[in-house]
Amino acid sequence: MLLRLFSHLISISFLSVNFAESSESGGMPQLDPEFWFSQIFWLIITFGILFIILSKLILPKISENLEIRKSQISENIEAAEKEREESENKIKEYEKIILDSKTEAKNYFIKAREKILKDIDKKRERLESEINEEINKAEIEISELVSKSPEKINKIAAETSSDLIKQLIGVEVNSSSIAAIVEDISKKAREKNHEI
Repeated sequence: MLLRLFSHLISISFLSVNFAESSESGGMPQLDPEFWFSQIFWLIITFGILFIILSKLILPKISENLEIRKSQISENIEAAEKEREESENKIKEYEKIILDSKTEAKNYFIKAREKILKDIDKKRERLESEINEEINKAEIEISELVSKSPEKINKIAAETSSDLIKQLIGVEVNSSSIAAIVEDISKKAREKNHEI
């Protein structure tokens, strides 16, 4: 603003001096060699003052503003770089947490599966042992029944035969002799079965 005002004042003074001189001589004073030295003098003074004003007042403010902007831009770039690094670190932390969670869940699943399989194996072994015990008991009972059954069958056959003879003939027969006959017949039948 000050520079514009100063330049306007100088140009007005030049115009007034030139106008006064040109009105006296009647020609253009710029082309008249008589006025060249005064024009050069005022030109040097004007540009010297402009140079001093520019170099001392205006250019330092511009360079200061440029330095401030440069420092702000570099600070913003550094802050953005820090934010980027922090975000990358957080992303890596989140990925690590997710990976750890997956492996932990997988380990829990494997442990639970192993525990369930062990429990199933124990229950199966217990069930198999109980079934084997029941089978053994049943086999013992069956073998006892098989070993005792001929005696019982012979006894029942002897009693039945004795009752039938009594009803048919009306005479009571000695039960020991009928038991001996039934025993002899069953013995022969067993021997025949063993031969086959």
